[in-house]
Amino acid sequence: MAFMEKPTAGKILLDDTVPLTACIEASQSQQSHTEYIIRVQRGVSSENSWQIIRRYSDFDVLNNNLLISGLTLPLPPKKLIGNMDREFIAERQKGLQNYLNVITTHPMLSNCELVKKFLDPNSYSVNYTEIALQQVSMFFRSEPNWEVIEPLKDFGWRIRKRYFLIKSKDQNKERQVLSWADLGPDKFLSDRDLQSAIKFLSSLSHTHIYPVTFAMANETSALVIRMYSEKGTLKDYICKAKPKDLYLKKYCCPKKIQGLELHQIRNFGRQILEVLKFLHERGFPYGHLHSANVMLDGDTCRLLDLENSLLGLPSFYRSFFSQFRKINTLESVDVYCFGHLLYEMTYGRPPDAVPVDSFPPAPSTSIVSVLQAILSTDACKTGLPTVCQLLQMPLFSDVQLFNSEKPQFKIYHHKRFTKAQSHHCSEEEKKKRKILARKKSRQFANENGEDHSAKYSSSNNNSGSGASSPLTSPSSPTPPPSLGVSSVPSPPPPPPPPPPPPAPPHLDMSAKADPPPVNGAGRVALLSSIQNFKKGALKKTVIDDCSTPRISSG
Repeated sequence: MAFMEKPTAGKILLDDTVPLTACIEASQSQQSHTEYIIRVQRGVSSENSWQIIRRYSDFDVLNNNLLISGLTLPLPPKKLIGNMDREFIAERQKGLQNYLNVITTHPMLSNCELVKKFLDPNSYSVNYTEIALQQVSMFFRSEPNWEVIEPLKDFGWRIRKRYFLIKSKDQNKERQVLSWADLGPDKFLSDRDLQSAIKFLSSLSHTHIYPVTFAMANETSALVIRMYSEKGTLKDYICKAKPKDLYLKKYCCPKKIQGLELHQIRNFGRQILEVLKFLHERGFPYGHLHSANVMLDGDTCRLLDLENSLLGLPSFYRSFFSQFRKINTLESVDVYCFGHLLYEMTYGRPPDAVPVDSFPPAPSTSIVSVLQAILSTDACKTGLPTVCQLLQMPLFSDVQLFNSEKPQFKIYHHKRFTKAQSHHCSEEEKKKRKILARKKSRQFANENGEDHSAKYSSSNNNSGSGASSPLTSPSSPTPPPSLGVSSVPSPPPPPPPPPPPPAPPHLDMSAKADPPPVNGAGRVALLSSIQNFKKGALKKTVIDDCSTPRISSG
């Protein structure tokens, strides 16, 4: 596969954040084992569902792979004798259904590649690590200054995004992280605009945005290079985790969790709100705020992965905020994500469910006031505050920030980007795209047949008529309908016809027609003279035919 290869026609871009639900419909006994028929559904539409068949051993393999998360999952125990009894099979089916309910509702397990492959093997059969390695290797052929140290396995939560630890040959001691990602289903920019927007990321400079060393994109994917930080992200700090550990191991069931102190909550919250305001004012909403996308550097936090919105990647919290009608703007999405982040900074863990109307004790009542304004039932139903309104709340209003560098943000046509993103990311437009995608697959063959028929009919009409319709120039008047002229602008006139054959010797030359002019008006005159031609006007001639052979008598 070539680096940045063009996507094949008909490639389907799935939204991996759409939840999958699984229901065991029946079981069937084979010679030595029992198979469970499972109905899997993506989203709320029953039309988007399929069946899979799994044995208990398949569940056991999945559970062993998920042990890295540290969670105790309710998989029914094994039984070697009597496992074919009907009562036992019915009881085990209930236990397996409960197991499926747990893994499909857990916010991290439900999005991991292991669970997706188990429930939807057709959509997740591709080895993305291998594809990423191939494309990154091709990239290094054109950019030989970089060298791969090791792949960072399961470094993030996205299935179609891979990470590699790399270094520059000029600076061997510095470690950097290369992230490669497929384009997502929410891509709203043209390929040309996307490539221009991605390139500008390396020139963006802000105290609270993590810098980009190099970035490039094409029609299928993109890669971004940043410096590797041993200190890790804000989520690593809260969970007391090592940055290079597996994602499920770090965050699913951390042994030590600790909320931040009040001054840290106020300081980090103010910094994040300020950079969100900075991006919104320049027409660049973020949409991907969560604790693992905030890099820590002492008392300074910096946002990561600004490219996600440009690439059309879905937000981590999409399955949460998509159920609320009032969260329908890009700013409200950022505010909602900030509410989750503030909850995690305060209590050391994300909320169990949203909306939240009862909050545990917090270091300050002003924190609870902000959380209620974002995550409560009333807030989700009536509307969320803006970023500027959050900055004016007592928790953040008197926090002083000291920026060490002047912000630089150079992106061309950012207003056009914002307008396009707002249009394509609206719920109404998403529904339209889903409906069009379904119709497109059904009507593709019919449309091809109609196009072929239209072309065949047009060809017959043009070649089967005795005389073609006269063409008119833009300045010539439209001929009367009797001449069969179409009102559609005609193509340029064809070359003039060949000259008429020479007249017979005794033909009256006064009846000879003028040679046809090449312009449109002349063609009309020529057609009129042909239609007005009268055969009776020709004079009868006597021809002395000498072609008959004569035989002499001598």
